[in-house]
Amino acid sequence: MVSVPKGTCRPAHPPLDSPPLGVDFPARITDQPPGNLMAASSATAPARASSADLTRDQLLELYYWMRLTRTLEERLVNLYRQTKVVGGLFRSLGQEACAVGSAYALRREDVLSPLIRNLGSMLVKGATPLEVLRQYMAKGDSPTRGRELNIHFGDVEDRNFVGQISHLGDMVPVMAGVTLSFRVRREPRVGLVYVGDGATSTGAFHEGINFAAVQRCPLVVIVENNRYAYSTPTDRQCAAERLADKAAGYGIPGVRGDGNDVVESYRLTREAVDRARAGGGPTLVELMTYRRKGHAEHDNQSYVPAGEIDRWARENDPLDRYSRVLGERHGVVAEELERIDTRVRDEVDRATDLAEASPPPEALDALAGVYADPPAMPVLWYREGIRSAVQAHERPASWGTHDG
Repeated sequence: MVSVPKGTCRPAHPPLDSPPLGVDFPARITDQPPGNLMAASSATAPARASSADLTRDQLLELYYWMRLTRTLEERLVNLYRQTKVVGGLFRSLGQEACAVGSAYALRREDVLSPLIRNLGSMLVKGATPLEVLRQYMAKGDSPTRGRELNIHFGDVEDRNFVGQISHLGDMVPVMAGVTLSFRVRREPRVGLVYVGDGATSTGAFHEGINFAAVQRCPLVVIVENNRYAYSTPTDRQCAAERLADKAAGYGIPGVRGDGNDVVESYRLTREAVDRARAGGGPTLVELMTYRRKGHAEHDNQSYVPAGEIDRWARENDPLDRYSRVLGERHGVVAEELERIDTRVRDEVDRATDLAEASPPPEALDALAGVYADPPAMPVLWYREGIRSAVQAHERPASWGTHDG
């Protein structure tokens, strides 16, 4: 792994020189329009990069983040099936390259707004497997003290990722406001927000991206087109063939790329980030990918045509593809990747042991962060000075049980 200087998330790099892989997406429907789904961007988008200087260590680091994302989620599946995960479990299987590649284009001071399938982006920005495991298990020492679930937590003081709002598209206007503050304060910072294909049909998405466009906010909007909005195929909720083409309606660049190629995801996002930081305003980046698990772990995907998931796993898995690229283009041997895999397993194993040993939350932790001072109150504080009813009708050691 490459050493990153303190105070930065990723070093600055010009765009990459390797062309995108010529891999077509397996068709979801039999009457799929002809042509390569990795086709060029809209006319207003910046030209594709023609050179890059990602080092060999940085290319291996991209593999590390993707492998960590998948291994950590696989561990969460095991814990979920043991009923140790509280609430739902949302996987990003098959989408790891989108989150990792795009977040890798940010600096530490840039602000990230992830969604439930963007665990990889949070790891790149500094979230730890231990935090994620404690959060999913609702432990008392989790980032939210067991009061919120999955990856609904943030750090806006150091690592700069924002706790998400689940409602589709709602983080776009939030991030429009965040990045407007950067422009007003003349701070050379950028915001990045993720949405799914379904969110592009919501009013919040429209209002947020329109406001960001008009105000020239330094915002990058990543649309992860994974072909399903919960169980609704994209062509059943939007008539546009290319969601990136919606950008033209807001007067901003729109570009579409291969979201299962981590290097291309990085490159396209990096171009959008550089443009935003230079004062060019927002860019809409559509990354084509595929969700190989259901909306959540409980979703049996009965709405998916037979064979579709297996075809994507066989032909277009982002980790398999990138492993081949590393070997064929960069001379990375299998033993190097195996060492990274072993390191990741060890890290996740240690984090799991610590998370399982963590205590459950205290009941009064629910008040922390709600009341400014004090953060906790004595039991039945609201009845202070009203003793007659308590003494006459309640047992001394009770929490409000009534004797009749």
